Amino acid sequence: MKVKNGYAAETWRELFAAEGLALRIIPPIGRGESASMLDERTLYVPTGKSHVAEEIMRKI
Repeated sequence: MKVKNGYAAETWRELFAAEGLALRIIPPIGRGESASMLDERTLYVPTGKSHVAEEIMRKI
């Protein structure tokens, strides 16, 4: 899932963590640690847990 910026990505990570789901935030390719918090981010959940993430998103 892509989100508009790093702040939104952190919010999603906190929400999924509260439900017991690990989440990885990937910065823009090639930017790494130097990426601004205003740059788009990609969120990844483990393959076997994607159905859990979909269920959490359906709740809100």
